[in-house]
Amino acid sequence: MGVEFRERRQAPRIAVAGRLGGRARAILDARILDISLSGARIAHLNPLPPGTPCTFELPPGIGSVLLSARVVRSAVIGSEQTPEKRRLLRYESGLTFVGLTEEQHAALAKALEKLTPGGGLGSGRLFL
Repeated sequence: MGVEFRERRQAPRIAVAGRLGGRARAILDARILDISLSGARIAHLNPLPPGTPCTFELPPGIGSVLLSARVVRSAVIGSEQTPEKRRLLRYESGLTFVGLTEEQHAALAKALEKLTPGGGLGSGRLFL
């Protein structure tokens, strides 16, 4: 009394011997807690190991600037429950901006001028 398996793939797969690597890209939403010309502190729901290189995108409301960054620290700060009753860890990470061009630095400075202390900034996106 076995379970019948029905193939659903639309193309055949080829088994690969050895260790062939690849890359996967991810986009994570992150709430910006604070930001400066040299980095940002963000809150998010995915682990980010220190040293991870990424591209950080500021929200469109202040300029949609893309900045090269590196995770310098990351820690679990709590958890939350989804409507499906899954428990998710909440993280807070520090980013440092790296290798910014003069144009990126100027765009970041212009974006920061739009902010007021204690004002809402919204969410950015992190490209890994």
